[in-house]
Amino acid sequence: MNAFLLGILSSLVTSALLLALSLLRTSRPLWWLTAACSWFTGTGLRRVYRRQVSAEHTMSQDLAKAQWVKVMAGRGNILTREAFAPLWAGDVSPASVQILLPDPDTPHGSWLDRRSQDVARFDPGFTSALLRSQVRANIDYLIRAAHARPGIRMRSYDLPHTCRVIATDKVAYLTFYSDDAHGRNSPCLYARAPGLLYTIALQQFDTAWANSTEVSTTLR
Repeated sequence: MNAFLLGILSSLVTSALLLALSLLRTSRPLWWLTAACSWFTGTGLRRVYRRQVSAEHTMSQDLAKAQWVKVMAGRGNILTREAFAPLWAGDVSPASVQILLPDPDTPHGSWLDRRSQDVARFDPGFTSALLRSQVRANIDYLIRAAHARPGIRMRSYDLPHTCRVIATDKVAYLTFYSDDAHGRNSPCLYARAPGLLYTIALQQFDTAWANSTEVSTTLR
């Protein structure tokens, strides 16, 4: 009888473990588990996206409700995509939008050149000249967007940059650049305020902002 009961118990335990593992393969249970761990540790981490592009729908919703927005990007393509449409084309008008992009006119050997060399390893069509031209095109786009929207300020930087920061008064998205993928395909952390990760995101942005150069948003 004992052996019979132990057999049933072991089967139930095995089934429960398999069910738990199958549930954790989906995103939402993983997010619940992550949020629970975050509550205990104080990190503020709520979700982990394997690819930043998967976070852009939620990002768009957060931007639509933001009182202020801070962005530090390595190229700025995301600023021209659907995720940021609420800021440029909708009725949303945060009190402040601060944007940091690399300086496309830095001398040869700058961080921008080093990043382009990293990307060229997995994207052979990528060159330093291409990266600089893309940054310039995104700056031109944002200058026009700023002309129609008050409260937008833009600065350029030449600093080591390994993480994209997109923050509002309530949340922060941190995308860590990898050596074998574009930013849109790199892992993204979603953190809420208050929390350690949210604080780190703002500290990184504010430090870079203090060591950057103002970009005129006057139409050329």
